Amino acid sequence: MLRILNSSAAGRVFKNQVLMPVGLACRSYSSEAKKMTVREGLNTALDEEMAADPKVFLMGEEVGEYQGAYKISKGLLQKYGPERVVDTPITEAGFTGLGVGAAFYGLKPVVEFMTFNFAMQGIDQIINSAGKQCYMSASQINVPIVFRGPNGAAAGVGAQHSQCYAAWYGQVTGLKVLAPYSSEDARGLLKAAIRDPDPVIFLENEILYGESFPVSAEVLDASFCLPIGKAKVEREGDDVTITAFSKMVGFALKAAEILEKEEIRAEVINLRCIRPLDRSTINTSVKKTNRLVTVEEGFPQHGIGAEICASVVEEVFEYLDAPVERIAGADVPMPYAPNLERLALPQIDDIVRAAKRACYRSVPLAKAA
Repeated sequence: MLRILNSSAAGRVFKNQVLMPVGLACRSYSSEAKKMTVREGLNTALDEEMAADPKVFLMGEEVGEYQGAYKISKGLLQKYGPERVVDTPITEAGFTGLGVGAAFYGLKPVVEFMTFNFAMQGIDQIINSAGKQCYMSASQINVPIVFRGPNGAAAGVGAQHSQCYAAWYGQVTGLKVLAPYSSEDARGLLKAAIRDPDPVIFLENEILYGESFPVSAEVLDASFCLPIGKAKVEREGDDVTITAFSKMVGFALKAAEILEKEEIRAEVINLRCIRPLDRSTINTSVKKTNRLVTVEEGFPQHGIGAEICASVVEEVFEYLDAPVERIAGADVPMPYAPNLERLALPQIDDIVRAAKRACYRSVPLAKAA
C-alpha cells in the first residue's frame, strides 16, 4: 500500500525561505489564450496529420461509425472514408498484427486500443514484431506505427481495466513511450509520434480527455510538434523536485500550490516521455533543489520512479541533501469499491507529505568506524 509519510519532523532544513513568484518555465499564457480539451488536442492532431500525409490511417474498435469509444476520432470517417478510418473486429491480436504489417509495407498506421489493458492481447506483435524489426533488419525496415489509447486507472472499472503499462513498455528497447498530460502535450506529442519512423506507445488518460487547458497560437498551428525525449518544467522552484507524468502532473501541481503556502517551492517536471527519459532535465533540477520526489499511478516495484531514483543516485548523488521519495499506486490489483480505489491510488496529500519529509531532513552521515 502507499506509504504514510511523516511530515512532523523537527527542524525545517530547506533553502530559500523567502517566497518568490512561480510560473511556467516554457511558456506563460495570457488570460485570452484559447482553451482546448485533451480530446480536441488528440482529434485535431490526427486530423491534421491524416490531411498532410495520405499514408497515415487510423484503425481500431469503433473508431469509425461510432467515432471512437471516447470520441477521439469524431468526424474522421466522414472526412477520410472507411479506407483510412478502419473499424476492426474485437480482436486485438489480429488488428495489431495487421497494423504492424502495414507499417512494414511503408504505411503509417495509428492503432487505437479501447484500453491498453486490452493491448496485452497484441503484446507479442508490439514488442517482437514492431519493436525489434528495425534492429533485426539492420535498419532496412522501419516500423512507423503508433499504438495509442487510455492507460491506467479511470474510475470504477476494476482491476482488468486500470493497470498502468508505462513501466512495462518503458523497459523495452526499440519502442518510444509517450505519456501526455495537457492539450499541448496531446497535440504536439501525437504529431511527433505519427511522424516518427519507429514504433511509439502513446499512453493517454481517460479522465484527462475532457480536461481543458490553455493553448497558444503556436500550439494551434498545423506545423506544431513537440520533440520526443524532452520533459517540461511546468512550475519552477528550488526546494524540492517533483517528477510526474500523465494525470499525476496535475496532482503534483496542486501539491506544489499547497506547499507554497508553507514556503516550500517545488519544481514540477512533466516527464512527457517515458522512453527516452529526459535524465538531463531531471538531473539539472535536482542539482538546484537537492531533493527528489517521484510520482506515478503504477505499481511501486520496478516502476518509472524507481528508474528515476536509480538514475539520480548514479549520476548526481553528491547533490542530494535528503533521501529520494517515491509515491506510487498500492501493490495490489485495482479494487472496484470507490473507497478502496482511492486508497490504492496516489493522492495530492501523499505528494505534499513526501515533499515535506524530503525538505525536513538530511541524508544521515555514515558512522565513523
